Amino acid sequence: MYLFVDFPKWIDPYVINSLPIRWYSVMYLFAFATVYILFSWQNKKEKWNFTEDDTSDLFLIIICFLLIGARVFSCLIYDDNRLYFLTRPWMMFWPFKNGQLVGLPGMSYHGGVVGVVCGIFIFVHKYNKNQKKKKLKKKEKARQLGFFDISDKLLVGVPLGYTFGRLGNFFNGELWGRVTTSSIGMVFPNAERFSTNLKWVRDVADKINMEYTLGDYINLPRYPSQLFEAFFEGIVLFLILWFIVKPLCLKRKPGIITGSYLIGYGVFRFIIEYYREPDPQMGFVFSSGQTQPFALFLSLKNISMGQVLCTLMIIAGLLLIIITGRKYHGNK
Repeated sequence: MYLFVDFPKWIDPYVINSLPIRWYSVMYLFAFATVYILFSWQNKKEKWNFTEDDTSDLFLIIICFLLIGARVFSCLIYDDNRLYFLTRPWMMFWPFKNGQLVGLPGMSYHGGVVGVVCGIFIFVHKYNKNQKKKKLKKKEKARQLGFFDISDKLLVGVPLGYTFGRLGNFFNGELWGRVTTSSIGMVFPNAERFSTNLKWVRDVADKINMEYTLGDYINLPRYPSQLFEAFFEGIVLFLILWFIVKPLCLKRKPGIITGSYLIGYGVFRFIIEYYREPDPQMGFVFSSGQTQPFALFLSLKNISMGQVLCTLMIIAGLLLIIITGRKYHGNK
């Protein structure tokens, strides 16, 4: 009896076989639509003076900066051809390779966060400037938006949208986790194969009753880390923010939801990174002892770039909550 499962054969990474449209791209649309709907619903329920045109402008700016940030980080931090992109920055957004349309493969979540932050700042500045002009003509006091007025309402729905993104990774059969002997291990068709001449490969294969011939290259089961992320960084974090943090803090403490999101995502992602295989061109930023093979979990002290960035998110979230809490307490 095999102690693993195969990746579902009925799942094709391409939505339409004749077109280079992959599930990850389609899921991005579902993600944006989900966050847009939740943001608009909050505006209507709370009777916030924010028009549909304002919402459309906000999302247009945010999506543009999100894609730019995600792509730039992916090329300059995670890609082993970063020098190429530094000298030819326009190639980061060139969707063709060898004469074929390939889209923009490679997006960094943390880069997307930086892009969203920039987009919100730009929108808030633009919105306040326009409101001031309108009110001056009417000789009324303009209502000024703050960064957290937008970010709190936006980020409370982001995890649910993020769920679709990770499901897209799963459907594409990409970003698989580390090799495992667990019964939930899954064999992804495009994952790296390992030579059975290596002892650790034979040990894993023997433990899960996988048949092989010495000298063969075999595809070992991996953790479906995309599904771990979709559940914890997506669904669980959404439930925490929407049903616990939002009712307690939205009206009284602007910024608490934003800080909670940074902490929640950072903690979940930091832990799940131990189940993900690090990018081979980067390896570990910090390590202690054995690091190879990357496909195996060897030590809690082997820290990836993703975990470093998540640590910065957690610190930023904690500082934001502390500063916001003191500001609120001081204004009491």
